[in-house]
Amino acid sequence: MIKYMTIRTFVLIASLYFSGCASQPNKADSTLPPSYKPAINASAAKLARRPEKAETQSKLPELNESATLQDYLAYAALSNPGLEAAFNRFKAALEEVPQAKALPDPRFNYQYFIQEVETRVGPQRQSYGIAQMFPWFGKLDLKGDIAAQAANAARQRYEAAKLKLFFEVKDAYYEYYYLEKSIAVTKENVNLIKHLESVARSRYEAGAAAHPDVIRAQVELGKVDDRHRTLIDLRRPIVARLNAALNRPVDADIPGPRKIELQQTAVSDEQLLARLIDSNPELKAIEHEIARNKNAIELAKKNYYPDFTLGVNYVDTDDALSGNPNDEGKDPVVAMLSINLPLWREKYDAAVRQARARYHAARRDKTQKANDLSSQLKLTLYHFRDAERKLSLYSNALLPKAQESLKVTESQFRAGRGTFTDLIDAQRILLEFALARERALADRAQNLAKLEMLTASQIPDEGNN
Repeated sequence: MIKYMTIRTFVLIASLYFSGCASQPNKADSTLPPSYKPAINASAAKLARRPEKAETQSKLPELNESATLQDYLAYAALSNPGLEAAFNRFKAALEEVPQAKALPDPRFNYQYFIQEVETRVGPQRQSYGIAQMFPWFGKLDLKGDIAAQAANAARQRYEAAKLKLFFEVKDAYYEYYYLEKSIAVTKENVNLIKHLESVARSRYEAGAAAHPDVIRAQVELGKVDDRHRTLIDLRRPIVARLNAALNRPVDADIPGPRKIELQQTAVSDEQLLARLIDSNPELKAIEHEIARNKNAIELAKKNYYPDFTLGVNYVDTDDALSGNPNDEGKDPVVAMLSINLPLWREKYDAAVRQARARYHAARRDKTQKANDLSSQLKLTLYHFRDAERKLSLYSNALLPKAQESLKVTESQFRAGRGTFTDLIDAQRILLEFALARERALADRAQNLAKLEMLTASQIPDEGNN
């Protein structure tokens, strides 16, 4: 009889438990309002397509002399640990959604009567029970919405981390380009001064020039050669900076970039500012935080209402010790309903005030972040336009004139109509203009990369030069 009762009890408990489990959501999608589902579903699809680490290592592009900037960006996207960390934070936030939406775990109760309770139908030895708590209407939906908004915010932070990484790679890549060009230009000037020093020496030996001209050429050669050596020594830290973004050993060799594609932009300041406000992932993340905190206000208001707990208890009863009642040994089943009593209103009032304060703080954060990013955009636009103007000035005017001036000055010096000081000055101006032209080209590319990071978009171009 006892064994039979135990089996009945187990069947009752199991049926209650699994019926409760069957009612629980088993997908993140079921926790989301319609407006959130596309973004979360797209993000989940990206998660499923993301390659494992071993597969990623085999897909890394080769960074050789023919590698392009896109190869460097792809390498960084696949291997940078900071980006991987941001991705996993987003992945963790996504997994919070089904947890927030689910009901609390059912509670199983077991009671053993140390002294059997004697009843008319028989002694009661033990009891089993299972209960499920149900939050007030709308609480679980709000918790799911809050978790979904947090997941969307984490996704936008991941996008911001990716944009920042791409900017760091581009910035280091363009700086490396400028360094390599500076080394090449300075090396040409070393050879040029050696040539001028030999001309001064030949004229001095022929009695057509003074010895100070030879000394001056040697001094200038020493200065330019020292500059050339300094630039060569700078190659290691520049390469280390680029390797750090690529998650490579800092001393790994990277060939110098050969050229920079000169994109002709066709976007106004107003368009870029509007694109920043609409597309910047940092601002989008704060927007999701605002929505999250707004839902938190509604959830805090739900605390004024009680939660319900429904349960069933089963009492194991033996046969009667005396007599022969009709319902001898019958096991009673007891239904149970309980609610919590939300009496401490000061606590709930404080929770609502706290949620409202966080909501208003998030709104102010968005305003401040928009102001900061807008000012960065304006300053970056200034540097971009300034570099663009200088690039045009040096490429089309100053550099050709400096080259022509050096040729004329050298011809006059050979003919005895000019001084060696004029020749050295012409050479120095040519060097400075050549370096300034490359500096302007790199600055323009770096600031264009920053504009793309701020606006989270590719700046349109009208072709490449």
